[in-house]
Amino acid sequence: MEVKYDPDKRKLLSSLSHGAIFFSTIVLSIGVPIVISLISDDPVVKTNAKESINFHFNVWFWETVIGIPIAVLSFLTFGIGGILFFPVVALGFAIHWGLTIWALFHCLTNADEPFRYPFIFRLV
Repeated sequence: MEVKYDPDKRKLLSSLSHGAIFFSTIVLSIGVPIVISLISDDPVVKTNAKESINFHFNVWFWETVIGIPIAVLSFLTFGIGGILFFPVVALGFAIHWGLTIWALFHCLTNADEPFRYPFIFRLV
């Protein structure tokens, strides 16, 4: 017997999981996909929630790897280093937001297939 899942609920929960990254400055944003993965019984929603958790970890990792050296350099050069590396930071935000918008678009248009972010490491 095949189990049918509500496509609107699937779209909503999958989109919420991926969209939570827009609030990544709040560390609790990872709680949204964690809670969704715990309460949902839909395998596509669970996979999307796990992928969102992995994307959170990747964003935080790269923010740390890139952000700490830029912050130290900016401090040592009285702000000049921060100005020089602004394009790097802008590119990071463009990638971060672009991948999230791509994931949201995928979840809303192709709800039966989980989204997979390219080029990220997966811990969960």
